[in-house]
Amino acid sequence: MTALTDFTARTLNGEEQALADYKGQVVLVVNTASKCGFTPQYKGLQELHESYAEQGLAVVGFPCNQFGHQEPGDAEEIGAFCERNYGVTFQMMEKVDVNGSEAHPLYKWLKSEKGGLLGGKIKWNFTKFLVGKDGQVIERYAPTTKPEKISADIEKALAS
Repeated sequence: MTALTDFTARTLNGEEQALADYKGQVVLVVNTASKCGFTPQYKGLQELHESYAEQGLAVVGFPCNQFGHQEPGDAEEIGAFCERNYGVTFQMMEKVDVNGSEAHPLYKWLKSEKGGLLGGKIKWNFTKFLVGKDGQVIERYAPTTKPEKISADIEKALAS
């Protein structure tokens, strides 16, 4: 059975990271963008990170430029923006595609596990996937779902 831990991704620094590093943790995977109406959700994601990291939550952001070209910057610009505007300290990955033939393998898997309203496609920036300690997808949240609304599900996953 495929799990989150079977994938790798590049960090904003360009280093290959095995997602197996998150084995036994609850992970919130989010496709992000710096120039989106939902960009203020970075604040909520950072708050989740600060509240639950010690209990085993990892928030992992994947910048994506596929929706309205709202993430035009390079890795350095993205990192500086997140840190400067939202104090982001959770793990940010290299910019990826989440839809189409060039979609990152992790996103192909996430979408196959929890399809959304558009079948398997990601609708917009800040679509969130909650992955349990076992590496399996628990839930998918729409871009409009604010991070703080996921707290109860995170607590339940951390307790399991």
